[in-house]
Amino acid sequence: MPAGTALLRSGAVVGDDVWVSGTLGDARLALEVFRGTLALPAAAFELARGRMEQPTPRVALGQALRGIATAAVDLSDGLLGDLGHVLRASGVGARIDADAATRLLAIGDTAGLDPDSRRACAVAGGDDYELAFTAPASMRATVEHAGQSSATPVTRIGTIEAEAGLRLVDAQGVPVTQRFASFDHFA
Repeated sequence: MPAGTALLRSGAVVGDDVWVSGTLGDARLALEVFRGTLALPAAAFELARGRMEQPTPRVALGQALRGIATAAVDLSDGLLGDLGHVLRASGVGARIDADAATRLLAIGDTAGLDPDSRRACAVAGGDDYELAFTAPASMRATVEHAGQSSATPVTRIGTIEAEAGLRLVDAQGVPVTQRFASFDHFA
């Protein structure tokens, strides 16, 4: 790889958009079924289980984002935990639309799942192995093209801000008061 093309955690700057690839929370849904804390219809469980046991690495997207993304991280510990690494390494904060992230649950048949649990799976679930990345707002079309050229859906879910920390808001911009813990593989 040529020098200077690696995607690092430390390059996010104020005003950048925050993006994620693919879907969020599906692996956590499967884990909760295995733990017995959640029930899903058989077809939905099989989809979630597939996402947990055979995640799709986003190598092609990562390569397509070289020279575009200012920072990136894979989501093994959940969106909040791993995006936090980017924010600390870059010395910035972020505002994230939790509702946009929650809409990225691919498993549609979660009718028995309350909205708070859906949100928790999407923003704090682990083992998605998607990419969270930042890019200048002026590069939105280029980011979307990188997603298309790598056959990977990308979704803009937030903005990098100067104030340290990660702030979750709903679709109307109201702060989310629900608290989440980053996924811990050893808990």
